[in-house]
Amino acid sequence: MFSPRSRLLLAVATAVLCLVPLTGQAQVTSYQQDFENLIQTDSAALGDDGWLVYGGVYDAVGNWLYGYGSFPAPNHEFAFSQIDILQGGVDQGLQQLVVFSDYNNTDHALGNIIESNVFQEQTIAAENIGEVWKFSFDAKLGNIEGASEAKAFIKTIDPSNGFAMTNFVFVDMTTIPVEWNRYEMSLSLADPQLAGQWIQFGFLNTATMYEGSGIFYDNVQWEIDPLAAVPDASVIAGAQLGQNYPNPFNPSTRIDFALENAGNVNLTIYDVAGRKVRTLENGSFGAGDHHVTWNGLTDAGLPAASGRYQYVLTTETGQTARSMILLK
Repeated sequence: MFSPRSRLLLAVATAVLCLVPLTGQAQVTSYQQDFENLIQTDSAALGDDGWLVYGGVYDAVGNWLYGYGSFPAPNHEFAFSQIDILQGGVDQGLQQLVVFSDYNNTDHALGNIIESNVFQEQTIAAENIGEVWKFSFDAKLGNIEGASEAKAFIKTIDPSNGFAMTNFVFVDMTTIPVEWNRYEMSLSLADPQLAGQWIQFGFLNTATMYEGSGIFYDNVQWEIDPLAAVPDASVIAGAQLGQNYPNPFNPSTRIDFALENAGNVNLTIYDVAGRKVRTLENGSFGAGDHHVTWNGLTDAGLPAASGRYQYVLTTETGQTARSMILLK
C-alpha cells in the first residue's frame, strides 16, 4: 500500500508532469537498453539516448509548489540519474542505470518533498490503438532511506486536455530486494482516444532532507506484448471480456464480462505454461453485465506465484482470453 502522501503526490503531479516533450517519437516503437554501449563518463549519455527528467516540488504535507522540466537526463552523481558501474550480476554486465532524487535542488534542506522522474517518452499514433505494450527491466534496491519512495511506471498524458494523466500503471520499488530481479508491467492502448497522447515509461522517486533514494535498473525493454494482445470482440458472438482492473495487481483484481443472452459460462485462469490455476466461474448466467474477483489463490487455496496469467472466458458460442500480471 502507498502512503497518503504518496497518493497525493502522484495525483498532483499528473497535471503538470512533462509539459513539453523534448524527444517524443511520432508513434510508439520498441526500445531496449542495457547501458553497456553508453559512455559512463559522458554527462550527456543518457539525454542523448532519449531519457528525460522532470522535477516536482511539494511542501511537507504534499501541497504542490512548482515544477521544472522536462530536460535531457543528466549523467552525474547529484541529480536524477547516472550510469553506474560494478553494481550488476552476470545478466547486468558492467554498467547500470541508477535513479535518485534531484539533490541539486536545495529545497531538500527546507523539508520540501522533491519528486524526481526519469523516463522515455513517445507519442501514441492511430496505428498503435489496439496494441498492448510491456515495460520490463531488472532492478535491485539501492540506498532508500527514511521516507523516500520509488516507483516504476507507464503513464499516458493528454496534452489537449490540460495534460491530464489518462492511465497510470506502476510497480512499487521502495522495498524490493537488494538482489537483482526482473519486473514488468503492461498497458493496453485499446481506447481510440489515446491517439495523439503521450506515453511515458520510466522511474520516479520522492525524497526530502537529502535522504537516500537510489534504485538500480538494467536491461530495460519496451515492446509489444503478444501475450496480452486485446482480443477481437467478435471472437465470441454475444459476449465481451473486459481487461482486469487493477493490472498489474496485488492482492486481488476484478474481471468484468457481459452477455447478450443468458447461457453457460466458464471463466478460468491459466499460467503461461497452459496449466489451470483457478476456475473462477462455471455455471449459468443471465444476460447483462457481470464481474468476478480473483484473490490470487489457486484452486487448492494456495497463493499463486508472481507472474503473467491468462484468464479465458468460454461460452456456448466460443472462447476469448486476456492477460494479467500478479506482482508481489
